[in-house]
Amino acid sequence: MRGLFEGGRICEEFSAGYYGVCAVGGLISAGTTHLAITPFDVLKVHMQVNPVKYNSISTCFTTLLREQGPSAFWRGRGGKFFGYGIQGACRFGLYEYFKKVYSNLLVDQNRSTIFFLSSASAEVIANVALSPFEAVKVRVQAQPWFAKGLIDGFPKLYASEGLFGFYRGLVPLWGRNLPFSMIMFSTFEHSVNFLYRNVIQRRKEDCSKAQQLGVTCLAGYAAGSVGSIISNPADNIVASLYNRKASSLTLAVKKIGLMNLFTRSLSIRIMLVGPVVTLQWLFYDTIKVLSGLPTSGDDRTDVEQIRTT
Repeated sequence: MRGLFEGGRICEEFSAGYYGVCAVGGLISAGTTHLAITPFDVLKVHMQVNPVKYNSISTCFTTLLREQGPSAFWRGRGGKFFGYGIQGACRFGLYEYFKKVYSNLLVDQNRSTIFFLSSASAEVIANVALSPFEAVKVRVQAQPWFAKGLIDGFPKLYASEGLFGFYRGLVPLWGRNLPFSMIMFSTFEHSVNFLYRNVIQRRKEDCSKAQQLGVTCLAGYAAGSVGSIISNPADNIVASLYNRKASSLTLAVKKIGLMNLFTRSLSIRIMLVGPVVTLQWLFYDTIKVLSGLPTSGDDRTDVEQIRTT
């Protein structure tokens, strides 16, 4: 595929520069979108941590506004931008890297296997980078007396809990984000294939930039919506552990309840994740297009099918 401008490609695909562009794109797309939804994230965390007091979105909003003022809705914005920006850089950049590696190693494997392995490998690393930021963010949002933000939150958390405090919720964080990432990337890839094969019925290279980015948005929304449902139970556990509502994974599950794991804060999570993931993919692929690179999604199988029809 030719770049946005003639000869405008700044690097070749699968080079070190290519993975750098993907990492930067992931950082910008994830960091900015998560920063924008900080108020909704504050509502979600309060509904998870104190479901009796904040039993609905409207009740949570009015109660926080009355008791803590408008500034409460922007608590944790530093953790959202920097934490999820770094996670996005690792998630997208390493996914592209591992997809190439596994595609070369597992030539005869089903494409879904490649997508699952690549996204899981990237997400394991991405969550190690995210965990300290998430630990401080959740505490700042749900416990306003704890700290104002990252600058005072990091040393205070380290002083009170040591290094373990930053990784208290790493296992449930993996439990939340690994299934989400695996489903999200696989759904995105298959959605891209489906749209080019059955809707547009043309190769990606033969479509305009606007059409390609339109496919990205549709596939991104499908990926985010499906992923949010799969990962909701672990999201509730993460909030409970980081706020010391339970001291272990088993106690957190027991205290929340099996049904509540799947239903608590699910509505606001679906409202958040679908549009956010859509915007992330749009920003990410826009950065790739501006760099003269192809949009995301592997349509090689579909290209072969299109050529035979």
